[in-house]
Amino acid sequence: MAVTGTGCTAGDSGGEGEASCAFEVTYQGRTYRDVANVDFTVTGELGTVLQPPCDDVGGQEETEGKGTEENAYAVKGLPPKTAIAVGGSPGDAVFVVSYSGSTLPPEVRKLIDGS
Repeated sequence: MAVTGTGCTAGDSGGEGEASCAFEVTYQGRTYRDVANVDFTVTGELGTVLQPPCDDVGGQEETEGKGTEENAYAVKGLPPKTAIAVGGSPGDAVFVVSYSGSTLPPEVRKLIDGS
């Protein structure tokens, strides 16, 4: 299954500016970010993740909610502490990785490179 990046985007009606949030979720105390163009296979359901509210415009009323929950799925060949898939069903799940900085974990790089 091929996955592309997603995120929330908000624009004002006046066309003067646009802001967006990266797709991030929290699972078992770790933050995961989406990674585009990865072929992966979902192997089973893990539970739920929390997607925090998008605070891209700095307004407190938009961020007072606790976020939304989504299903979390295991990804074949990767431990859940490294990568999971997130979505309403395995077929529409987005590939997300727990990492910091700009360097992906080596096992995720291998999956992307097809090695």
